[in-house]
Amino acid sequence: MNVTDAHGGDLSRGLEDVPVLFEGLAFHTFQYSPDNVQGPGSTVDPSEVTLPGCSCLSHLCCIDSCSCLQTHGQTYDSTGTLLNLNRTDSGFCSPVFECNALCTCSDDCSNRVVQRGLRFRLQVYKTRDRGWGVRTLEKISHGAFLCEYAGEVISFEEARRRQLAQRSEENNYIIAVREHAGTGSVTETFVDPAQVGNVGRFLNHSCMPNLVMVPVRVHSVIPRLALFAGRDIDAQEELTFDYSGGYSNQRPAELLPMQSDGAAQARRTDGLQKKVCRCGSNNCTQFLPLDLSILS
Repeated sequence: MNVTDAHGGDLSRGLEDVPVLFEGLAFHTFQYSPDNVQGPGSTVDPSEVTLPGCSCLSHLCCIDSCSCLQTHGQTYDSTGTLLNLNRTDSGFCSPVFECNALCTCSDDCSNRVVQRGLRFRLQVYKTRDRGWGVRTLEKISHGAFLCEYAGEVISFEEARRRQLAQRSEENNYIIAVREHAGTGSVTETFVDPAQVGNVGRFLNHSCMPNLVMVPVRVHSVIPRLALFAGRDIDAQEELTFDYSGGYSNQRPAELLPMQSDGAAQARRTDGLQKKVCRCGSNNCTQFLPLDLSILS
């Protein structure tokens, strides 16, 4: 479903349970999709169910009997709030695995959060000097799930090709998530919502954000890039996240000097144009990050 209209309405055209409002002039055509889709170079279909499920007979899963919670740990409380969110202050976050389509628990299970989609009223609007942005129309509590950063899942080669083909005035929507799980174990995911994406594509960067990105796996080994409230957020406040993966003035340790793999990072960002950051925070780094790493 392509979106080219203006002056209000539901940006998702009914694909989200909660309408995504928008205002302002028309923007470039893109196909709205609440979920990731398989793009060029990707060898795995994000919609394919590849993870095992639990066989819980109760309405809600509990850690004493649920194989999902026993294997991966409990990551949400009974209200769906993300636990241990403060761990992201150091640049580290624990991997999150939700119950999936193969699980026998109900849709109301507290271990099903991101897969339920939007629950808050959001609005895409024209900012003063940073193009499009997203604000919340209601108060949001610390740890609550906001939305995904959904788009085409593509290969590194395709991401590189698209970035190098961009003109200087064009926006770069590609997020490169690099998950580190122990010595030498690295998982990379490249998501581009430029042509196919959801409301997350309109979120701006901030060096002092109010959202934090956490990879969440539901049905597939391909993670969903979920955004949670890093603090209490007031109604009408713009929603932002750090494109480098940091939060609360902290950056993932690898992103500081990149001493462990500096040459590889240089090769990845060689030829890419830096863009000025206009977040206005006191700790602004002056340029938008070119890469995002999440340590787990």
